Amino acid sequence: MDHKPIYNRVVLKLSGEALAGEKGHGFDSEILDMIAEEVIEISQLGVEVAIVVGGGNIWRGRSGIGMDRTTADYMGMLATVINALALQDAIENKGLQTRVQTAIDMRQIAEPYIRRKAIRHLEKGRVVIFASGTGNPYFSTDTTAALRAAEIEAEIILLAKNIDAVYDDDPKINPNAKKLDRISYIDVINQGLGVMDSTAITLCMDNQIPILVFGLENRHNIKSAVMGKKIGTIIKEG
Repeated sequence: MDHKPIYNRVVLKLSGEALAGEKGHGFDSEILDMIAEEVIEISQLGVEVAIVVGGGNIWRGRSGIGMDRTTADYMGMLATVINALALQDAIENKGLQTRVQTAIDMRQIAEPYIRRKAIRHLEKGRVVIFASGTGNPYFSTDTTAALRAAEIEAEIILLAKNIDAVYDDDPKINPNAKKLDRISYIDVINQGLGVMDSTAITLCMDNQIPILVFGLENRHNIKSAVMGKKIGTIIKEG
C-alpha cells in the first residue's frame, strides 16, 4: 500500500521534445494521455500540480539561422502556448480542471499570469499550466520553471526529460558515462552538465529549490517522484 506523497506542491517541467516522443516533433497522443493520467493521479493524492512546458517540438530558437534572437525567442514562447493548450485539452478530457496562464497577454485563450490567482487555482485542486516562458527573450523555459517554483513556493521541480537521470558525461556518446543519484547545484554548473541552463540552476540554488531529474520511459515515474521513491537524480545543496 502506498504511503502519502512527500510533496504538497510541485512544478512539473516538461520539455516540448518529451511531448513529441519518438517522432521528435509535433505531438504523440499516447504520451499526452500518459502525462494527463499521471497528473490526475497525483492530483487525486492531494498534490498541487503546476506545469511548465517547453516548445522544442514545434520551434527551437537556435534553429532560426540568421534570425534576430529576440524574434526567435518570441516564436518559441508562442510554441509553448500551443503545447500548454494541448496538455490542457488532454487533462480536461479526463475530467480534471486546468487553467493555462501565459506570461504574454492573450486573453482569448488563456489567463494572464497572476501569482495569487495561480496559487488560488492550485489550492482549489486545479492544475495550472504556465506558458510563454517568462515573457522575456533570452530566458529559457528551464528558468521559467525555477522562477515559477520560487514564486508559488513549490517544494521541488520535477524535471521530466528524454533521459532517465543525470550522468557525468553524455551517455549517447560515452557508453561508460556514470549515472549520478545525487549532485549539488554548483557541481552541475562547474562540470558543465547540460541538465538545465546555468541561470535556472543558479535560481534554484539561491532559493533552495531541489530538482529531481527523471525520464518518462516508465509510465508511473511522475507518481514515483512525488511518493519519494528513488528514481533519477536529485540536485540539491551539498
